[in-house]
Amino acid sequence: MWWSETRLKRGISRALLGCSLLWLTACGFHFRGAPAFPADMAATYIQTDDRYSLFYRELVSTLRRNDITLTADPAEARTVIRILSDETGRRTLTVTARNVPAEYEVYYRVAFSVDVNGKEAVPYEELFLTRDYPFDETQVLGKANEEQLIMQTISRDMVGLVSRRLAAIN
Repeated sequence: MWWSETRLKRGISRALLGCSLLWLTACGFHFRGAPAFPADMAATYIQTDDRYSLFYRELVSTLRRNDITLTADPAEARTVIRILSDETGRRTLTVTARNVPAEYEVYYRVAFSVDVNGKEAVPYEELFLTRDYPFDETQVLGKANEEQLIMQTISRDMVGLVSRRLAAIN
């Protein structure tokens, strides 16, 4: 008797899971994949003052993963991405009664524009993302690492936003 109840419960669970998956596919749900970049981006030049920033490195990596050829000469490129500003930083959000920071906010700001075949495809656009995290003065090294990880995550999110904007170019 116990064995058949377990099989029945397992069978019902599988049926519910199957119905849920069927319902998700029927409603048009799908995971967001990598954006499909336009053909004009086959040869792209990135104009920036800082080729060592987190954002720049992540953008280059994303474009290369999507088979975009990055050129060193803007004359060879059909698409020019101009990174007009790329800045990061942190601000103190809260302090304790002893005037010691208790919470920080990390921010990332990027301004960019895009030209395709000599015409402005994306006018000046500025993106700004923030994340906050608690600070503990007894864990300074760990919190410094946490801040770096947050900064990397924000730069990846920023590249995702820019990538979707680039994919929308006609």
